[in-house]
Amino acid sequence: MMRSLLLAARMMLRDLRAGELHLLGLAIVIAVASLTSVGFLADRVGRALDREANQLLGGDLLLRADRPWPAAFADEARDRGLQVATTVLFTSMASTEETAALAGVKVVEDGYPLRGAIRIAAGPNQDDAVAGRVPAPGELWLDERLFAELGVKVGDVVGMGELAFRVGAMVSFESDRGANFFSLLPRAIFNLDELERTGLIAEGSRATWRLHVAGEQTTVDAYERWARDNLGRGQAVETVENARPEVRAALDQAQRFLRLAALLAVILAAVAVGLSARRFMARHLDGCAVMRVLGARQAQVLGIVVGEFLIFGLAAALAGTALGWSVQWGLAGGLREILATELPAPSLLPIAHGLAVGMALLAGFVLPQLLRLHKVSTLRVLRREFDIAEPLSGAAWAFGLAALLGLIFWIAADMRLGLMVALGFALALGVFALAAWWVLHLAGRLKGQGSLRGGGWRYGVAALGRRMGGSVVQAAALGLGMTALLLLTLVRGDLLDNWRAMAPADAPNRFVINIQPDQRQGVAALFGAEGLPEPAIQPMIRGRMVAINGTPIAPEAFEDQRTRRLAEREFNLSYAAALPDANVVSAGRWHGAAREPQLSVEVGLAQTFGLKLGDRVTFEIAGERVEAPITSVRTLEWDSMRVNFFFIASEGLLETYPASLITSFHLPAERHDFTTRLISAFPNLTVIDIAAVVAQVQSMTDKLILIVQFVFGFAVLAGLVVLYAALQSTHDEREYELAMLRTLGARNRQVRQALLAEFLVLGSVAGVLAGVGASAIGWLLAEQVFRMAYVPALAPVVVAVLLGTAGVVAGGWLGTRKLLSRPPLASLRALA
Repeated sequence: MMRSLLLAARMMLRDLRAGELHLLGLAIVIAVASLTSVGFLADRVGRALDREANQLLGGDLLLRADRPWPAAFADEARDRGLQVATTVLFTSMASTEETAALAGVKVVEDGYPLRGAIRIAAGPNQDDAVAGRVPAPGELWLDERLFAELGVKVGDVVGMGELAFRVGAMVSFESDRGANFFSLLPRAIFNLDELERTGLIAEGSRATWRLHVAGEQTTVDAYERWARDNLGRGQAVETVENARPEVRAALDQAQRFLRLAALLAVILAAVAVGLSARRFMARHLDGCAVMRVLGARQAQVLGIVVGEFLIFGLAAALAGTALGWSVQWGLAGGLREILATELPAPSLLPIAHGLAVGMALLAGFVLPQLLRLHKVSTLRVLRREFDIAEPLSGAAWAFGLAALLGLIFWIAADMRLGLMVALGFALALGVFALAAWWVLHLAGRLKGQGSLRGGGWRYGVAALGRRMGGSVVQAAALGLGMTALLLLTLVRGDLLDNWRAMAPADAPNRFVINIQPDQRQGVAALFGAEGLPEPAIQPMIRGRMVAINGTPIAPEAFEDQRTRRLAEREFNLSYAAALPDANVVSAGRWHGAAREPQLSVEVGLAQTFGLKLGDRVTFEIAGERVEAPITSVRTLEWDSMRVNFFFIASEGLLETYPASLITSFHLPAERHDFTTRLISAFPNLTVIDIAAVVAQVQSMTDKLILIVQFVFGFAVLAGLVVLYAALQSTHDEREYELAMLRTLGARNRQVRQALLAEFLVLGSVAGVLAGVGASAIGWLLAEQVFRMAYVPALAPVVVAVLLGTAGVVAGGWLGTRKLLSRPPLASLRALA
């Protein structure tokens, strides 16, 4: 046993010096580094969220609702000996005499937070300390951003709604501050006792009422069960397991992309490993035959070769793990900013995952070739025949396919994503191989016609036909690698350009909410007095969809999380006689000025809930039920930044219910002072600067995108390795053929023509396949994932054909040009 391992180690060192293992090792390192970097990041983020979950809740349990909690919930908690604190979250304008700014307001009561802490300071760049209290009545705490935007200091007066507050401190840290819309805005905190006097919360206002609970874990668990049994619509429970859903949602989405990048890198690496192992097997047949002649048994030959690859594979996997470890430390900085917390050190589990992937790639794609080596006959020393259809190799290839599928589903950690990738990969590979075979077969039939009749061109095309199996594998592998590169470069940029073009320059960049009905004329008049176009002010009524065709809606019956959330939430409803801008009726007829009860539904929501024309939908509004039939379905542009509604009713159906008004408008940059005058005239209004909010959201998204793109770099490297491996896979056969041609009298010009013809055909076929494949996949992503109109451009196809052909010709020529100056006899002896 020890002797076999020593021989295996010596063979590995010899093959490394000869360059036999470089490509295979690079593929394994890339695959393992891609997977472990994602694994380390996911592990650290998950442990960070779990570590700080209680602080993120502001207690051991958090109850969240879209209206004030009934007193019974707080009373029940206190009766059980638990601590209770109430907070309210909403958006509002904070203003001084000179300026105004949109703030994410948190209203708190004594005792908050039950877990974690708030830290305050006397002002920017001052030492902070744990507050140990909440703002006193009449006192307002602002974060550093609001201090800067309003230009205030401690002791100054800031207006919020109908009250004027004295600035008491600067908030430097909130343990339960999330990364949702409210937390992206500058923070303002005041006492719950002042909320009613501000007039900021009115019927129809959007606010989140939170009840924080803390105490002994067993008592908290019992109270949680009681609370869940008594929850109403619009009420939910958050625990340690679902803390920070907004962060988890963003990171989950990023992790899907990261897993996709890792999947792509692993699949491409598997192709490169398979191609490299095939060449390794072909080059070592004679050596294994000599070992058999010298007395080595089949088991010994197999043990030595398998031992070599076990040692090499383990070393390559460890190198990939080390690279993944290094990469994740750099990427973790971006996630640290998003989470606003230090990430704990990763566990060792991703290391085990990386080693398992490295070994799985070897077992699945190298083992089938190794099993052929130990079957080599001693007669090969005299005769070079070799049986390629061994049953054991067929079983080993089936094992390799199973290993790849297992890796795909394991790395995806999502059945749908894994299935889509597996089917897409199999379909692409099958289509590429079939198309390559057809084109090469056609080229073989045309090689003796027209300009292909004479010279070396005919020899090059004929060579592809003689190696039809290897040529098809080469073309399909080249096409697959170039498809990945195109998707990560040209098509991705094309999709981003289409997305940027969806928002026109004069799109609305301000929303105004909480307009009361008696303020409609005054608000419109102020726009006119300021010389701005009068915006469309639309009513907004909050209602919950409770039944479809008389059947009650049960949110828990929906498996899709988005559908379940929609079924639980309240919709913003509206009514109008005129069809809003950027809305198009796609089915039915717009109700117009009709007074009969009618509803128009947005097409996406109709598809989500299976709604169709004629269905009767029931809403619960302010404790009453309203029912009407669907008479039209609308398509609309959600990215237009206009006010949009899922449901619009005919006039006469919703006018009697409590409503607030909403509008959007475009404010030129030079007119930013208009917002201050609007808030001064109507203090209860909330003006949302969409440009600023989008910029803040984009800042977080850009960090995640940068991380994703960096990991996608592994897939790019894997694609390049596939291209090189595909070109090298038939290098020895090509060297033998060139030597024979030159021995039989072919001139160098003819040999060069043969090489150029071979590489031109391979590059052109692979380029066309890659261009068409990347465009088709880009269209599918745009339609099914990004939900935007996208017409695949011709540029990727043309660029792929040109660059693919040039790249294959250049790479092939660089790899074979030395053969032209090498004596034919030397080549034949080297390959003999």
